Amino acid sequence: MTKNLPAPFDVKLMNMTASALFLAFALMVVGAVAGWASRHPKFAISGIAVTGEVTHNNALTLRANVAPRLSGTFFTMDLTAARLAFEAVPWVRQAVVRREFPNRLKVLLQEHKAVAFWGVEGESRMVNSFGEVFEANIGEVDQETLPRLNGPDVQAALILAMYQTLQPMFEDMDMALEQLELTVHGGWRVKLDTGAVIELGGGSVAEVQAHTQRFLKTLTQVTSRYGRTPDALETADLRHQDGYAIRLRGVTTLVADVQKK
Repeated sequence: MTKNLPAPFDVKLMNMTASALFLAFALMVVGAVAGWASRHPKFAISGIAVTGEVTHNNALTLRANVAPRLSGTFFTMDLTAARLAFEAVPWVRQAVVRREFPNRLKVLLQEHKAVAFWGVEGESRMVNSFGEVFEANIGEVDQETLPRLNGPDVQAALILAMYQTLQPMFEDMDMALEQLELTVHGGWRVKLDTGAVIELGGGSVAEVQAHTQRFLKTLTQVTSRYGRTPDALETADLRHQDGYAIRLRGVTTLVADVQKK
């Protein structure tokens, strides 16, 4: 009966060395092939297919804005850098970039949907439906239909939420909320399409909504006392604890909160 004797150490060492050399050679071959493929003209990016939302961009504008910022071949292209290049194009909010063998890129775009102008008059920034501030050509939107919002950039989503809460309330009074601002002191200020300016004071969306609603419910009653309608409003200050102050055309008064009566 024969026994399987363990291989001598020098034989094991030779086998290990041979395996290591074979692996190193295989890696060198793979590296050489990859290097050749990365430089071969066949794999140079020759086309970009763009899908998704392209209302404000076309093939010419995308090529002019993005092509100079792209480098590499199908294998060496930095997809993160390519994505950032597309997202730097005006109106592009998000881009998803994928390789398409052997020499193309496939790009899916999502554009900003402008819902308001941002900042003071004359600025070219806007707010999208996600409450994000972006910059683009304001001449490409209908300026008659968008309100203007203003405040700290980091609070844009909150300001948009406040506008979306208040706008229907004023609309029910046949008033158009034209501007909404979050001041440096944390107070809310609105301007109507009639030119009237209303100081709403501070607080959460729910708190501001509540005392604005109380104001609007009594506005018609108050203005009628002076032979006026709500569109005669020039200014209103809701920051008083127990009421609000209003100025009508030719009339100034302090009205107690009807809830206290």
